[in-house]
Amino acid sequence: MRAVYDTIGTGYIAQRRADPRIAQAVQDALGDVASVVNVGAGAGSYEPPSLAVVAVEPSREMIAQRTRSRVPIVQALAEHLPFPTNAFDAALAVLTVHHWSDRRTGLAELARVARRVAIVTWDPAYRDRFWLTTEYLPEIADLDVPRFPPLSELADCLGQTEVQTLPVPHDCVDGFLGAFWRRPEAYLDPAVRQAMSAFAQLPPGRADLGLTRLADDLHSGRWETRFGQLREQDSIDLGYRLVVADRGARDRKPL
Repeated sequence: MRAVYDTIGTGYIAQRRADPRIAQAVQDALGDVASVVNVGAGAGSYEPPSLAVVAVEPSREMIAQRTRSRVPIVQALAEHLPFPTNAFDAALAVLTVHHWSDRRTGLAELARVARRVAIVTWDPAYRDRFWLTTEYLPEIADLDVPRFPPLSELADCLGQTEVQTLPVPHDCVDGFLGAFWRRPEAYLDPAVRQAMSAFAQLPPGRADLGLTRLADDLHSGRWETRFGQLREQDSIDLGYRLVVADRGARDRKPL
């Protein structure tokens, strides 16, 4: 099984750690469940330590980085989960749906194996909200918009959903694409970019011009003139969302 993160996942855990505020939102969304399957689990950043978790990850590179985890892990694809129907109380998928080869089949599999589904994703309707992709690297938006499911598609696949905004804190410790919105210098660090799939999956050299412009604007003060007001914000809404569907809640008869 060859997976995208076998190539781009090297050194992933050095930059990608669970942000405690996002982790708490995920924990709250899972609610009172006892068992969770974490699909597209990567290094396991958001696996709740108090619950019985089984991780599913297709990449051998990512599995090898889970040396400290005691969570059992299965090498498999989201589109073909090797579990019986209703095997878990909840299914969790954190910033992974955009990597699946067949989103709808993968979402159907989540709903098949678990009563509750919690997905951390990005809403492509927000493509014009982030200075990095609007002013410097529109190539990233061009790559990501077709890959991320619209919220309407998630509802179509999962049934009734609840959608929660996940503001990105200014000191976010999980190095996903939007994490450094108030720390623009970070995007000039190759190690930081390597842990962001959008950068890692652009063709070689595609981001060079935009990064050069960013470096020049930071040096000249132009970035500060245009976007320095962001330094006063504690968090920002860049379109990251926590989407929850609960089949048990839908099936429950009203009192």
